[in-house]
Amino acid sequence: MLLSGGLDSATTLAWALREGYACHCLSVDYGQRHRAELDAAAKIAVGLGASAHKILRLDLAAFGGSALTDASVAVPTDGVKAGIPVTYVPARNTILLSLALGWAEVLGAQSIFVGANAVDYSGYPDCRPVYLQAFEAMANLATKAGVEGRRMEVRAPLVDKSKAEIIRLALELGVNPAGTVTCYQPDASGAACGKCDACRIRKDGFAAARVPDTTRYKP
Repeated sequence: MLLSGGLDSATTLAWALREGYACHCLSVDYGQRHRAELDAAAKIAVGLGASAHKILRLDLAAFGGSALTDASVAVPTDGVKAGIPVTYVPARNTILLSLALGWAEVLGAQSIFVGANAVDYSGYPDCRPVYLQAFEAMANLATKAGVEGRRMEVRAPLVDKSKAEIIRLALELGVNPAGTVTCYQPDASGAACGKCDACRIRKDGFAAARVPDTTRYKP
């Protein structure tokens, strides 16, 4: 289970637990702007009852190329626009899923869960169903488990849901949205900026779901 500390991954974890999976959660400190989401991930894993949780250090900031890993690139706050935004981290999901695949093979797990969403996905190409299907095909070609017939699957139960549907599902599953961090530039406590693309999509989701927005915002 790839667990970022955001609402989508927390909801995916809660969904998988409800389905009876024993979830081993992996969070990655990849050089993103803040640690607030990692702190949230640790609390979410414990609070929801994950079987294990690891935080792996991997410095993608050494490459830069994204507003999330390069402090010299500003996070856009002027509204969600078409196209791939500067907050896209080059090959991030491929890298993170590969790490999850390695741990899954060691554990003998055959399902990898990710909170990818293709509806409100901010234009990220590695959140689309076609990409996830391609990664799954690669996983079954490139691992001992796959070659020996223990097929791996990549599961993204939220991939076709709107943000409003995800918020309703989160509440149904007992996930506290206030304990998740979606913002690209929160403060050290996890309070959201309310202006970045992630915050705008989340705000719109609460409005569409017609439920109170319990997100903690900066003053």
